Amino acid sequence: MDPRLCRRDGAGEAEVGGLDPSAELAAATEGAFRVDLERIRFSPYFSRLAAVTQVVSRDATGQSVHNRLTHTMKVVAVARAIATSLRQGPHAELLDELGGCDPVVVQAAASAHDLGHPPFGHLGEAVLDRIARYRFGLVDGFEGNAQTFRILVALDVHGDNDTDTGTAGQGLNLTAAVRAAVLKYPWARVARPAPHPSALPVPPRGGGADPTEPPGSGSAKYSAYLLDAAEMASVLAAYPAVGPLRQTPECAVMDVADDIAYSLHDLDDFHRAGVLQHASVAAEFRTWLRHRDRLRDWGDAQLAAQDRRPGAALELLRRRLRSKDDWIFDDDAFEVAVGRVGTDLVDGLLAVPFDGSLAAERAIGSFTGSWIAHLQESVTVQADPPVRSAFVGLDRQAWHEVAVLKFVHQRFVLDRPDLAMYQRGQRQILQRLTGELHEWLTDPVDAGRAPRRLLDLVELATAGYHRLRDREPELLARPDGALPDDAGIAELGRGRGIIDYVASLTDDRAMAAAGALGGRAGQRWDAQLGT
Repeated sequence: MDPRLCRRDGAGEAEVGGLDPSAELAAATEGAFRVDLERIRFSPYFSRLAAVTQVVSRDATGQSVHNRLTHTMKVVAVARAIATSLRQGPHAELLDELGGCDPVVVQAAASAHDLGHPPFGHLGEAVLDRIARYRFGLVDGFEGNAQTFRILVALDVHGDNDTDTGTAGQGLNLTAAVRAAVLKYPWARVARPAPHPSALPVPPRGGGADPTEPPGSGSAKYSAYLLDAAEMASVLAAYPAVGPLRQTPECAVMDVADDIAYSLHDLDDFHRAGVLQHASVAAEFRTWLRHRDRLRDWGDAQLAAQDRRPGAALELLRRRLRSKDDWIFDDDAFEVAVGRVGTDLVDGLLAVPFDGSLAAERAIGSFTGSWIAHLQESVTVQADPPVRSAFVGLDRQAWHEVAVLKFVHQRFVLDRPDLAMYQRGQRQILQRLTGELHEWLTDPVDAGRAPRRLLDLVELATAGYHRLRDREPELLARPDGALPDDAGIAELGRGRGIIDYVASLTDDRAMAAAGALGGRAGQRWDAQLGT
């Protein structure tokens, strides 16, 4: 049987009769992957994405903006178009040799790719990571991609639980192909695999150490917690031609589709909201294009000290890209990218303030549609990509253009002081909520009345840490070599269970739960924490 079709319980797919062998195999394969796609889309974790922030909530802008679900559906559409095109293109044979590029697998991976995002978007991800590591002692912290994999293989449910093994019914029991296709960063934060990417001279994208963290803290991005690292290794074994530390082709398609969608649709939102001001964005682009030679002569310290001066931020971006990605960076391509984004976005879309008219909506649709089509056509396949690249990715020019589009989003939206103030309040909500839940679970009198789902997640995580101590004790060893005793395992399980629980909440439910636990009155008592 094709190893890509293996499910977590080891079972394959039922054979399809009445067809010739090749058609029968194709029908069985497509059927297996479509089952996976449906299981993901019927999952409550998928439904909750409609109430999880992408950047800011609708209440914060006064209008409809992208949430995680609308973002996901756009990634699915872009990914499907790319996969279909590649299947019909000149690289189809190479992709088959690497394990395939099935459009249904790509759609399933794109549908699942943001399941692990917690309340309040990337801000929530950063807050939960610090809480997990520094409050609960979880060495691998929290990461949205790792949480996605954990949901698919452990937290979500499908079928009846097998009380003998304790494994059936944990996770959606997806095929190896779909599980592998969500592994954007196919390693754990630390230790797995060995050698670990964070220790390599040139690590893969996301695999390097986070420069803001202490040495030895592991990779900045990763796709599996230590609890699920063995599952990740088992899944990747179905792709021997891909090699270590690399995305499967289907995962790479999902990843590039995510980049394309992310780089464009948030610009739509903030143009509609009036946040992207033409004057400030235009000053940045025009100043860099006019004075780029002079800006290049500035030292790094001088540039950093004047980073609010128009043109300085784009020059800092140029230097950062050159330093991190010299395998693809090119000064001429960067200049062309700045010019093209400047023409289409700054002098085109942003030049006319959004007024809600049909003409304004048509301008947004034209801008977004033409850029998505252009970037989809810029996707390439490489047989032996550089370490920081993938088998499927954008060509050199499009790569620079996406980097510049993301820069606009970061510089003129995410770095705004008013957004930072709004997010600091969200940070307090998550800190208060996790602290109150931990206090509740350690209350010898009242712990049993905690939400049932929270208790289930703590039990599941605790059992996982017991298995990890038995099978791979080196992963839980302290610096002095000692292993955690049963009380220590219970504390790890409690911390991971709380993180799993809070990460599964919507924005509104997280705020309501924090308010209820903090003693805020005036809310229905039976609607705060769920079951």
